Amino acid sequence: MPPRYFGAIDQGTTSTRFLIFDRAGGVVACAQREHRQFYPQPGWVEHDPEEIWRNTQAVIAEALRGAGLSGGDLRAIGIANQRETTLLWRRDTGEPVCPAIVWQDMRVEPMVADLAHGEAGLDRFRAQTGLPLATYFSALKLRWMLDHVPGARQAAAGGGLLFGTVDTFLLWRLTGGPAGGVHATDVTNASRTQLMSLRALAWDEGILAELAIPAALLPPIRSSAEVYGEAVVAPIQGVPIAGILGDQQAALVGQGCWQSGDAKNTYGTGCFLLLHTGSQPVASTHGLITTVAYRWGAQPAQYALEGSVAIAGALVQWLRDNLGLIGASAEIEDLARTVADNGGVYFVPAFSGLYAPYWKASARGVICGLTRAANRGHIARAALEAAAFQTCDVVEAMEQEASLALARLRVDGGMVENDLLMQFQADLLGRPVERAAMKETTALGAALAAAVGAGCTGDPQELGWTGAVGRQWLPAMAAGQRVALRRSWARAVSRSLGWID
Repeated sequence: MPPRYFGAIDQGTTSTRFLIFDRAGGVVACAQREHRQFYPQPGWVEHDPEEIWRNTQAVIAEALRGAGLSGGDLRAIGIANQRETTLLWRRDTGEPVCPAIVWQDMRVEPMVADLAHGEAGLDRFRAQTGLPLATYFSALKLRWMLDHVPGARQAAAGGGLLFGTVDTFLLWRLTGGPAGGVHATDVTNASRTQLMSLRALAWDEGILAELAIPAALLPPIRSSAEVYGEAVVAPIQGVPIAGILGDQQAALVGQGCWQSGDAKNTYGTGCFLLLHTGSQPVASTHGLITTVAYRWGAQPAQYALEGSVAIAGALVQWLRDNLGLIGASAEIEDLARTVADNGGVYFVPAFSGLYAPYWKASARGVICGLTRAANRGHIARAALEAAAFQTCDVVEAMEQEASLALARLRVDGGMVENDLLMQFQADLLGRPVERAAMKETTALGAALAAAVGAGCTGDPQELGWTGAVGRQWLPAMAAGQRVALRRSWARAVSRSLGWID
C-alpha cells in the first residue's frame, strides 16, 4: 500500500510546526516549538538559523511519534515559511555567517533612502519585481550581509556562500547540506526577494548588478509543486520534499482561493491580505505589491495583489512581553471585553514603519486619544482594533486597484479565534467575515503543494480539501459609526508619520 499521509513544515516568524494530513485533508498530528526573537539594536530583528533547524527536526520527530507513524508513512512533505527573512551560510560547512535577518528588521533603511533618490523614488524596481523599495524584502538584507559581515563578500565572490530564504535553508539541510543538499527556492519566495523578474520568473541580472549581489549565491528558481529532492535526515529518510510556498501564498492555497477575485486575510504576526488576480501580474498604483500566488509544475504561474501589515498579533505579544499587560496572548480578548468600546483610544503599531498601503518607513508606533478615563481594557481593545483598521485600509486599496468590491473576506491565522476582533472586523468592513472550517490553512496549502508535486493529483481542487466555512460573522454596526471610527483611525495614522527624519 502506498504511503497515506502528507507532511507540512510550517516555519513561521515565532515558531516552527510540523503537521501530518491524511488523504481527506484532516490533521492527524501536530507539533510546535517557538524560537527566540533577538533585538540587538533598535529596529533590528534576528533569528538563530541553527535553532530553527533544531526545532524543525524536533517537531517532525514529535509529530510522527504522536501519530504512531514513521517517515515511511509519508507520501511527501511540503514547506511553508516566513518569506523575506534572509539567511547566508557557508557552502562547505552549512554554518550561517551571521544571524538570520528577519522580515521585520529595519537596518537597511539608509539603503532604501539612498536608492529612492531619483525620479522613480520607491518604485525604482517595481516594474521588474512588483515591489517598492522597502526594508521588508530580502535583497537589501542580503546586500547588508555582504557589506558588513567580515569576509562575506570575498567568500561570496569565490562561490563559498549560499543565500536563501528559510525554505531554501531547510530544503538544503533536509536533503544533505554540504554533502549534496539541494539549493533551490520556489517562485513565491523568489518573488519576495526584490531580485526576481515577475514575468520571466528568473533572477533579474540588472538588479543583481546594481546591488552588487553575485548570482552564484542565489538558488535556482523552481515551481511551487515538484520533487526538489529526498530527505536524508532521520526519521524521514527517503521522503520527497515536493512542495514549497511562502506562508501567505500557502494560506491562499489552503483557503481554496483558486479563481481570480478570491481573497483571504491571514492574522498572524502581521496581517497579509492576498487577492488572486490570475495568470498575469497586475501592477499596483494604490500601495499594494504584486507577487506570485503559486505555480504548479510547468503550468503558468498565478499571481496576486498583496497588502502587507507588519504588526498585528505581534502587538498582542508586545503587550504581553514588553508591558506585562497580560500573562498570555489569549487573555487579550477578556481584557478588551471589560470595556464597551475603545474609549476614543487608537493604537497605531508602526514599530517597523507602516507597510501597505502607506509604505512609510519613517512612521513609528503611537497611542492616541488617551484621557484620565482610559484604562488597561481600552489599551487592549485598541490593540485588537488596530488589526481590523489596518485590514480595512488594505481592503479599500485593493478594491480600488482591482475595480471590484469584495463580497466577503476569508480569514485564517491565530487571531481569528478572537470573536471580538472578528466581529469588529465584519462591522468595520460592512460585509461578512468567514473563517475556514480547516483552521490550519497555511500548513494545508503546503501539503496540497506536496500532493501536486508528488504526482498525487494534477489539480488540488480535485482533493476537496478546501472551501468549507467554519464560522461567519455578519456586520451589525451602523454606517455612521463605521465612518466615524475610520476617520479617527486616519487621524491617528497621520500622527505616526514622519517620526524619523
